[in-house]
Amino acid sequence: MRVLIIEDGSEYIETMTRFLGEGIDWERAGSGPAGLERLARGGVDAVFLDMRFDRAPEGELLGDPVEVADRFNGDRVQARRFLEDHQGTYILAALREAGITLPVVLSYDFGNEPRRWARLSERFGPAAYLPDNASPADVRRALGSSVGD
Repeated sequence: MRVLIIEDGSEYIETMTRFLGEGIDWERAGSGPAGLERLARGGVDAVFLDMRFDRAPEGELLGDPVEVADRFNGDRVQARRFLEDHQGTYILAALREAGITLPVVLSYDFGNEPRRWARLSERFGPAAYLPDNASPADVRRALGSSVGD
């Protein structure tokens, strides 16, 4: 199985390759646009997606900062923070808009936000989520179920 990790750091790729290397080929993209570009080439079975991108340069965040700033009365700092905090959902939406239907596992705990998760998974499925403290077995299980193993 080949899994593309889309994250703005290197924590997930380092952790996954170290603790879940056997049977899974991991690859990393550092932004939504880089992830979309990589997925367009094919050969990926699933996506592991970080939710928060606070280290990404402005031009690498998906979403319209001017449009988002309007939601915050023109406050571009608040808009940037919103885009960072929700970048995973912007990337997931862009994947689906591009016709990429691969299963996605988001690194975020939606346990306290069941209605939000229901809307996201209904609109952008197939998808699953895992909190940051998920065990290697949890990750394997989510990836396995997301690709129908």
